[in-house]
Amino acid sequence: MANSWFQFKQFKVEQGKTAMKVGTDGVLLGAWASVGDAKNILDVGTGTGLIALMLAQRNQNAEITAIDIDRNAVEQAAENAEQSPWSGRISIFESDYNHFRVGESSLFDLIVSNPPYFKQSLKSPTKSRSIARHDHMLSHDDLIDHSIRLLKDGGRLCVILPYVEGSVFIALAASKGLFCTKKTNVFATPNAEVKRLLLEFSKMQVKMQEDSLVIEEGGRHAYSKEYLVLTREFYLFG
Repeated sequence: MANSWFQFKQFKVEQGKTAMKVGTDGVLLGAWASVGDAKNILDVGTGTGLIALMLAQRNQNAEITAIDIDRNAVEQAAENAEQSPWSGRISIFESDYNHFRVGESSLFDLIVSNPPYFKQSLKSPTKSRSIARHDHMLSHDDLIDHSIRLLKDGGRLCVILPYVEGSVFIALAASKGLFCTKKTNVFATPNAEVKRLLLEFSKMQVKMQEDSLVIEEGGRHAYSKEYLVLTREFYLFG
């Protein structure tokens, strides 16, 4: 049974109210996404608020908006944000991304999402977990379309997806005018197949940068140097 909380170096994530707990995917995306000098960041499907908190830690000047369709998640994320050192820069809203609106002056430099992806699997037994992990609520088409609408011209969308879904997502996004500019192939172990794709997209078509990341090199919890470097500002063991 998962703990009701997860302690990071600079913040604590309570997760007792949410269906989706702190996991490797969220930590990877929060540590990997290029925050740069982004001033306005949006986290779509924030869950516990983990990624929003990580980005607030990494970019001390950014204003971060985080949305989720699930009321329990919104309450949990708001509590976590309020207890963090960056409560003044994180705003949490209950909102469906399909209906989320901002003014022209409030478009985003960076949008991040750990989106639903189990398209072909059975629906999860609980409604909240089903909402969090299946695309009947937010399709990848909609995620791409609304990200294009909400991104500044030089803005970026960053997501994490399994290999097959991620490959399809790249092609779908390109057909709509959002191009993959960076891809990291994530391997659970050195000899395994690609487990996840960390993907960055832009409205500008440039040559894609591609690299790889192995999580564990020598058995369970024997993390690779690259993974430890990526996450060292967050995990207590880093």
